[in-house]
Amino acid sequence: MKNTALYQKHIDANAKMVPFAGFNMPVQYEGVNLEHETVRNGVGVFDVSHMGEFFLRGPKALDLIQRVTTNDASVLFDGKAQYSCMPNGKGGIVDDLIIYRIHQEEYLLVVNASNIEKDWNWIASHNTEGVEMENASDRYSLLAIQGPKAAEAMQTLTEVNLSEMVYYTFVRGTFAGCTDIFISATGYTGSGGFEIYVPNDVAAKVWDAVFEAGSSYGIKPIGLAARDTLRLEMGFCLYGNDIDDTTSPLEAGLGWITKFTKDFVDSAYLKAQKEQGITRKLIAFEMVERGIPRHDYSILDSQGNTIGKVTSGTMSPSMKNGIGLGYVNQAFSAIDSPIFIEIREKGIAAKVVKLPFYKKA
Repeated sequence: MKNTALYQKHIDANAKMVPFAGFNMPVQYEGVNLEHETVRNGVGVFDVSHMGEFFLRGPKALDLIQRVTTNDASVLFDGKAQYSCMPNGKGGIVDDLIIYRIHQEEYLLVVNASNIEKDWNWIASHNTEGVEMENASDRYSLLAIQGPKAAEAMQTLTEVNLSEMVYYTFVRGTFAGCTDIFISATGYTGSGGFEIYVPNDVAAKVWDAVFEAGSSYGIKPIGLAARDTLRLEMGFCLYGNDIDDTTSPLEAGLGWITKFTKDFVDSAYLKAQKEQGITRKLIAFEMVERGIPRHDYSILDSQGNTIGKVTSGTMSPSMKNGIGLGYVNQAFSAIDSPIFIEIREKGIAAKVVKLPFYKKA
């Protein structure tokens, strides 16, 4: 197991550590619900340094990105980020990722921790035109500073006007006395905030500065358990649960990042799938009766027939109700469709709902 550069900070904060994607990671500090509410209402900090960072450089960098991803990266400009995914040549998904355009011939790709080697090999296998590739995953730490008070709490650490940063844009600037830091208005919580990419050798210094700056705002460290409940309340897909090598972007509701204005791996297959219509779909549901849905629980129809599986499920800390995502036969995917979740060999009533689960007040 690897440790992030912030491992000792988590130990000092009495975090419960668990193995995750090859790293020792903090799953919680004071409790999932408290940490969840801290991010929804104030500001919290995640160590997500296990994520992967690839730099692609050269005149053909964009061409390579366009070939291996579904979204149209040609619309990016300097300082703009984009959510996308990489199809696997068989109708499934290698990974989802964020693409940052640094300038016309340099891009940063941020990928999931468990897929770093797989993603690197996949992109490299399509690099036929000499694009310079650098796997910088072991050099960077990543702090996700999330919540409605994040901009105000962090403003003393940078000359960048954080409150004016637009969602999915980024700048390189000074942060906590460190120069050339990527400050990105992104995150996976639905409550706003920033992701700060810093070299490992200054990660501890930046961590301390962040907590000092946010002390009067009730800032707290947040573990991976609350990260999962926060993203699920927004209906954001988690690779390995809701999307994987067997799910197509169209089945997963990612048609909005699948652009047929260009040729890419699987574009002909996915275009045909769109025209023919999908047979299964990722749906969001909430429990009508009491019960907590969990990953891999069966989804049933009113006759008790299995029509799908839960891919992500939890008790929502914000709504105090069971919520989940899962794939079902297309016929059962309409909003308000009644379904049942098999919990302890009983079908517990639920219904299909529209995302996000969590509506900002």
